[in-house]
Amino acid sequence: MTIRMAVVNDYEVVVHGVAAMLRSYTDRIEVVELDADSSVVSPVDIALYDTFAQPQGDQAAVGRLVTNPQVRRVVVYTWNLDPDLEQASLRKGASGYLSKRLTAAELVSALEAVHEGEVIASADDATKAPIAGDWPGREEGLTPRESEVLSLITQGLSNKEILDRTGLSINSVKSYIRSCYRKIGVTSRSRAVLWGIDHGFQPDRTRTVGPQIPGAD
Repeated sequence: MTIRMAVVNDYEVVVHGVAAMLRSYTDRIEVVELDADSSVVSPVDIALYDTFAQPQGDQAAVGRLVTNPQVRRVVVYTWNLDPDLEQASLRKGASGYLSKRLTAAELVSALEAVHEGEVIASADDATKAPIAGDWPGREEGLTPRESEVLSLITQGLSNKEILDRTGLSINSVKSYIRSCYRKIGVTSRSRAVLWGIDHGFQPDRTRTVGPQIPGAD
């Protein structure tokens, strides 16, 4: 049976990227709704909550999805596999906590297991590169993590707020900021914010359904 799924994140490029990643598996996963900064409105078997530039899975956003009557099960999709965050997400009611290092085939298999009633959590395998579909600034050479940090800077978050949001250490946050600045050719936070605004690093507000979704019939 095909699983009906919504992909949830505040960035349109991110939710479309996840849908495109699954385009070869439309016989098993039907992405019926993509939500950027909006709520799931279609009945779905699974809401896949992508944590890119979002509060992590222990926060209220997952709880809201869990209590949404349109959503049967919630899965957190993340590269932060901290065991405390994982357990907090499951306590919030999530049925899965899946790594962005999974291939498309591995992700589909895990989603099918969740749909069958299993609670699935990914093991941390730091030897595998993140596979995250798409992200703002990819064409500029930014990595997913650099892009996430720049997105949060564009939203006006301080370094302390960024580490709280992402679970990174302060040294990692500073390192990603330096590498971002170098790649986009700026030397100050204010210039980085302006660059981010001009290049799609502010959250979107959109919902995409049906045939507009990558891979849909």
